[in-house]
Order: sequence, then structure tokens, then C-alpha cells
Amino acid sequence: MKTYGTLYLLPVGLGECNLEDVLPKRNLDLVKTLIYFIAENAKDARAFLKKCGIPDITKAEISLINQHVKQTEMESFLQPLINGNDMGLMSDAGCPGIADPGADIIKLAHQKGIKVVPLVGPSSIVLSIMASGFNGQNFAFNGYLPIKSAERCKRIKELEQLCLKYKQAQFFIETPYRNESVFEDLLKTLLPTTKLLIATHITLNDECISVKPVSAWKKISLPDFFRKPTVFGLYL
Repeated sequence: MKTYGTLYLLPVGLGECNLEDVLPKRNLDLVKTLIYFIAENAKDARAFLKKCGIPDITKAEISLINQHVKQTEMESFLQPLINGNDMGLMSDAGCPGIADPGADIIKLAHQKGIKVVPLVGPSSIVLSIMASGFNGQNFAFNGYLPIKSAERCKRIKELEQLCLKYKQAQFFIETPYRNESVFEDLLKTLLPTTKLLIATHITLNDECISVKPVSAWKKISLPDFFRKPTVFGLYL
């Protein structure tokens, strides 16, 4: 019976940080044993591998994945695993497979009977849920909201109704340069009593996590989240 390699899911930092502050030693040691990787961005991947202290960065073979990669291409990415070599799957930030195109690679690996091993590391989504004080037993992550304001406001109202009907906390993210417009739509759409979480630059030096009723957010200036990765959360 043929023995496949193992697909390791390698978390990376959420920004410029000391990797030893956010990743276990096991991760850093394991990365040094790998040659084959799958990532979204070659430059960012090589920078991460260099920080991990990989012995010879020129020997690292990195296959690039995004939402445009076809199924046949993804299957070819797994060839080193099929040949018996271990591989590492990386995200641009945080944990692979969470709000990340790497989920398709993981799905394919399972279909082919390849062992998948997730490693411990930071996820802005999970850390935001932990820090929110919202319902940790019933929550949903909704990815990105619609871009157009009218459609976005409609979706925001739907999420608020889910909070009300099911006591389910709702979380989502946004492209950083749209944080301000999303925040404005949240304030004009939500009930004054709805609690709004804003979690920015989690694990970084300027990390800011704050939860206030919408009525309180309306009385203060904009959060400092201009072009900074941010997780938003709603609960009643």
C-alpha cells in the first residue's frame, strides 16, 4: 500500500510580529524540515519561511493558490504528497482554511486519503470570538458583506435579526480600506442596543478590541482602523 506524505496546515503571523510570540516552537521546528509548500503569495511565503529559519530558502518549492486556480491545477499541487513527501499549506495571514482559499486544497487532500494535520496558531476570527464576550456556544462567521451600501445595510439587518431570533453572535470581516464605510452603515442600520465588536490588528503592538452598544459608538470618534485588518461582531 502506497504511503502518502502529510499535509501540515501552517499558521502564520497576523502582521509584523515576533513569530515566537504567536507560534509554538513545534511549528518553527517543523517548517525547517519541509521543502514543499502551498501559499497565496510567494513573496510573503518566503518572508515567513525565512523568519522561521529554514536552512536554504532557495530549495523551497512553493505552489501558488488563489480563487482562480482550477481543480486540475490543485490536484497537481498535491503530487509531492502523493510521492510520499510532507507539505506545508500557508495562508496570507492567520490559519489556513479559515476565510482562505486553502480550504479547497484541504478538501482535495481528504478526498485522496492524505493525512491533514492542523497546527496551533493565531486566527483573528477565533481570537475575536474569544474576546467578544458574545455567545460562544452559538455564533456564525459570515465572511465579507456586500460592497454596495444598500445591499450591505440589508445584510446587516438580516444578521441583527439572526442575533435576535437565535441568540446567535454574528462575525464578519472587510477589506481594510472599506472599514470606515462599513462602520458607518453599521451605525445607521443597527438598533441602539445592539452590541458591536471591533477587533483590529489582533496580536500586534497596536491591537485594539472594543465592544460597545451602537448608541455608545455613535458618541465617540471613529476607531483607529484605517486600512487595518479588522473583525466586526454583532450581538444583542
